[in-house]
Amino acid sequence: MLKRYMLFCLFGAYCLHLQAQIDQADPLFLELKDQDSIFFERGFNLCDFDYLEKHIDQHLTFYHDQVGVQDRDGFFESTRNNICGNSDLKPIRKLEKGSLEVFPLYTNGKLYGAIQKGIHHFYLREKNKADVWTSTARFTTVWTKSGTNWQVSEVLSYDHQDQKENIPTHKVSEIDIETLLEENHVPALGIGIITHGKLTQVNLHGTLDGQATAPYNSLFKVASLTKPIFAITVLKLIENNLLELDEPLYKYWIDPDIKKDKRYKKLTPRLVLTHQTGFPNWRYLTEENKLSFQFDPGSKYQYSGEGFEYLRKAIEQKLGKPIEEIARELLFEPAGMNDTYFWWDDAIDESRYAQNFDAGGNKIPLNKYYEANAAANLLSTVEDYGKFLTYVLNGAGLSDDLYAEMLKHQLELAPDDYFGLGWQILTNFSNEEFAMLHSGKDPGVSTLAVIFPKSKNGFVIFMNGDNILPIYEKLLKNKLYLGDELWDKQ
Repeated sequence: MLKRYMLFCLFGAYCLHLQAQIDQADPLFLELKDQDSIFFERGFNLCDFDYLEKHIDQHLTFYHDQVGVQDRDGFFESTRNNICGNSDLKPIRKLEKGSLEVFPLYTNGKLYGAIQKGIHHFYLREKNKADVWTSTARFTTVWTKSGTNWQVSEVLSYDHQDQKENIPTHKVSEIDIETLLEENHVPALGIGIITHGKLTQVNLHGTLDGQATAPYNSLFKVASLTKPIFAITVLKLIENNLLELDEPLYKYWIDPDIKKDKRYKKLTPRLVLTHQTGFPNWRYLTEENKLSFQFDPGSKYQYSGEGFEYLRKAIEQKLGKPIEEIARELLFEPAGMNDTYFWWDDAIDESRYAQNFDAGGNKIPLNKYYEANAAANLLSTVEDYGKFLTYVLNGAGLSDDLYAEMLKHQLELAPDDYFGLGWQILTNFSNEEFAMLHSGKDPGVSTLAVIFPKSKNGFVIFMNGDNILPIYEKLLKNKLYLGDELWDKQ
């Protein structure tokens, strides 16, 4: 009876308790949009059967207008044989932009599930070739919720049509991106989109190494995007009364290179996070190859990775713990970041790593680091870094006063351009909006993270190549890549 009732609601307007379609800015819509994206990317595109096992109801019923009706076992068998059976020619699913609809389901005033409808397109992916669009279909999915876990319990796949000229395409062709990457010798591009404080899209394009398709969970070296991770970890220590923003660091650490220069007594976490230590970016780039003060701490701005490393060493000395352990406890676990690493430990799957390439498309030898660095070398995925950005947008577990201190214009770099605690802040936007941003650049590594605290929108971009300016220009000028009309408000 329950299945008949659900189907009756799906195809008719007679279910009195079925809620109207919810707005696309509603948190439930964004949550279900995220579920759809991850379900099809990991389950259909990447054939992650461990994921499917956890997110498909034991009593699944799958209705297909060409295959017939399948239960859970039949669905898994069909997926293994027909979707995941040929690694050289793989069916890929992509959602039609703007087609998704969500209808919540309640019982006694409590949300227990949702109906999701949309249009998706199917492609064939062959190694070293552009995806070939083959067909389009409509789908209706019934999601049920148990605690925080969403599962697929009913699926209808219907109105299958072969690819035709009059079938609507994505507003932005995926082939445009692939061509753009190829022309600029950048193998892989990862984009994460945040809308209204939730990570709603994770898109990977290109290859890990010029051959292997970049999977949803590709690992990238993020270069200086390590610094915001470290900065939030420091603020979490301050929030937990384990560190003070303006306490002297010399009580815990004095670098041997500067022990004769008493200006070390002026160094504090605030001066480090705002790049006012007086240190060069890296000592190995100086003629003496030693750490030294190039001006009085606190007197002006100068970007410095050495400053972040100095603070890391002081914190580790004070707390008697490595930064990896501190960040895991205070940041990674609360933010749900399960795939981020300070160095190459045994948990890292090298087969997922996006190898690095120079501007000419030549592969750069992989240099693995086996010690943590507070300013560089972090390894992460687009999804994990997107989770980090959403965590920051939603308060990062900080008090209102400390969060406001992070956003405060600690010093001015130029008109409308400031530095806060760990972030550059730009203010030349409409509606009193402002942007927090940071970038990363190493040989064969190009990363960018931008968030808008008032609207709680944002994006993260990872690339594994050097010739990235034409790609950034294309992405940032064409808002369709980075969240459609939401960016019109900035």
